[in-house]
Amino acid sequence: MTQLRVLIVDDEPLARARLQRQLVGIDSCTAVGEAGDIEAALIQVEVLDPDLVLLDIEMPGGSGLQLAQQLSLRDCPPAIIFCTAHDEFALPAFTTSAVGYLLKPVSVEQLRQAVAKVQCLSKPQQKLLQEVGESRGRSRIKAVSRLGVELLEVEAIRCLIADSKYVVAHHPAGETILDESLKELESEFGERFVRVHRSALVAVQFIVGLRRDGGNYRVELDGVAQAPLVSRRMLPSVKAMITEIC
Repeated sequence: MTQLRVLIVDDEPLARARLQRQLVGIDSCTAVGEAGDIEAALIQVEVLDPDLVLLDIEMPGGSGLQLAQQLSLRDCPPAIIFCTAHDEFALPAFTTSAVGYLLKPVSVEQLRQAVAKVQCLSKPQQKLLQEVGESRGRSRIKAVSRLGVELLEVEAIRCLIADSKYVVAHHPAGETILDESLKELESEFGERFVRVHRSALVAVQFIVGLRRDGGNYRVELDGVAQAPLVSRRMLPSVKAMITEIC
């Protein structure tokens, strides 16, 4: 397997050094450079063209979230794993199509698992992320509840499950009930989601595998505890897709 070329972006020298040491113990990747601020990071990305950026959020010259958005506009954007001490930015971070969000101090095993997900991120998935970023469709879905109106970022949704007369969107912050049909959502966001069951759509970019569950199969998603069921009719096409992307 080809090694991932990694750029480390953090304004703290000790934090960069720690990540450098940890990467030495991960055979699937190698550190090719580092940067301590947004401007330097942009230059390094142009020069080094890394496969992966380990990115802090709060830094001089701008936010890591802003940098991730800028990088997503590149023809071949690098994968992003946020490494930060701030847990409150998790949901906004995943709207940038980040592959991972690790809280400092990051352990070697946490980093290894996050890097493994990047290794599984195929060219079709990378192309999907780019196409979705260029899409002119809605980026947020409005959900009305007894607490008021919630605007849910489409990029944060892991899966959409139809339940009786409504659809439940599963995302890192929990679950949100949507007043739209699964058919309508599939029609609008079909480039991002794939149908695995008559009552389930899953986000392609968050697929991490397929596992047996008794006589059934379930598709495993990053950030979702309960893996959605795959119907027998959809199983062949789901297996073929997962073979291609992982």
